[in-house]
Amino acid sequence: MNSTDFVIFLNGSYGVGKTSTLDQVGDLMAEARMPFSLMDVDWFHRSWPPGDHDPTNVITEAANMAIVWRNYKRTGPRQLVVSGVISSPQDHARYEAAFELRVRPVRLVAEEWDIESRLRRRYTPEQEPSLEWHLDRYRDLNSRLAQADLDEAIIETSGCGPRDVATNVLEHFSL
Repeated sequence: MNSTDFVIFLNGSYGVGKTSTLDQVGDLMAEARMPFSLMDVDWFHRSWPPGDHDPTNVITEAANMAIVWRNYKRTGPRQLVVSGVISSPQDHARYEAAFELRVRPVRLVAEEWDIESRLRRRYTPEQEPSLEWHLDRYRDLNSRLAQADLDEAIIETSGCGPRDVATNVLEHFSL
């Protein structure tokens, strides 16, 4: 199987290091001269207000990502790496349909103290409501991800720098 035949999907709850790992995966792939494209799901659904037909913006997100992926592919074969959340078979199917590729999720996990510390560093005092929203919900999302059991590997991020986590991700896919 060619590495461009699937999507590497960095899955996980808030604060586990998906975006930081995504950035480092891109750096490592560039250093190795491996063609790639990166997408952070959050930037494809962040729009308000959502349409009545799509109250959580997931339809809009998938359509946006599909268009961007088509544009990336025009520049030649490349490995797509995405960070986001896949918490149900429906999520998984939606991403596979958007990219027209097999999606291979790996779940990033972290200790609760580390997640809370990362979330607290992420937000300014003016963003206190966002911080509280994420602190109130990350345990539930962690639980849903574990119960869904859709990931082919679980990678611990606590005690590791993002570059080390990215190296572990790429090693999992033999890249």
